[in-house]
Amino acid sequence: MKKIELRRQEVSRYITPLREGGSLPALAEADDGFKYVLKFRGGGHGAKSLIAEFIGGELARAAGLRVPELVFLDVDEDFGRTEGDEEIQELLQASRGLNLGLHYLSGALTWDVAVNTIDPVTASQIVWLDSLLTNVDRTARNTNMLLWNGDLWLIDHGATLYFHHSWDGWEKAALSPFPYIKDHALLPRASRMNEADAVMHSRITPEVIDAIVDAVPEEWLIQASADITPDEQRRVYRTFLKTRLSNSEIFTDHAIEARKALI
Repeated sequence: MKKIELRRQEVSRYITPLREGGSLPALAEADDGFKYVLKFRGGGHGAKSLIAEFIGGELARAAGLRVPELVFLDVDEDFGRTEGDEEIQELLQASRGLNLGLHYLSGALTWDVAVNTIDPVTASQIVWLDSLLTNVDRTARNTNMLLWNGDLWLIDHGATLYFHHSWDGWEKAALSPFPYIKDHALLPRASRMNEADAVMHSRITPEVIDAIVDAVPEEWLIQASADITPDEQRRVYRTFLKTRLSNSEIFTDHAIEARKALI
């Protein structure tokens, strides 16, 4: 597995807030001329959300699923001083330094499970991945999936890996069946879970996990916890994900049973 290297750009223009959830992301333009959905280290759960977004997004990409390009985005010290909204100005000032952007998919539509269709293989792979990541935020009410150019794209992995909000009991969480999968938007279509388990093991390997966790920026880890060193945080992320990977039958079987209860 080659080293993960994201492009790094500087935010040049704040366009508009995207008032969704508590993190208040924004549509912004960078110095490369492209627009990005900018996730701020000063918003919501701070750097932990960016870490989850980065690890979740890159694991989804490694799994062969479509995810907008992730880019490291720098917010300059003077950026946003002319912003009239005090809440946004405070957010920008608290987010000086390295943030995370997702390439903006212009014209994309929210994926609606009542309208849009998906094949059982892809649905099962997404359900499997979200079980691995313990993603609580892909429900029918809020799918965090987009339809763009006829394809399904996954966005917003900031609510994954929720064990890291307390760092307590992560060993137990690593072996959990992930009960929240019962609320997953695609679970009714996920009839190929055992097949997805085999495929995902061929794509998401311990080496892939190591490469992605190694690429998490040091400054995010420093900000995320004053009590746990960056090296220890990396060790926990690696161990958590590898433990879930090697025991994937726990959450795979649970998803199968949860789907049976639905249908």
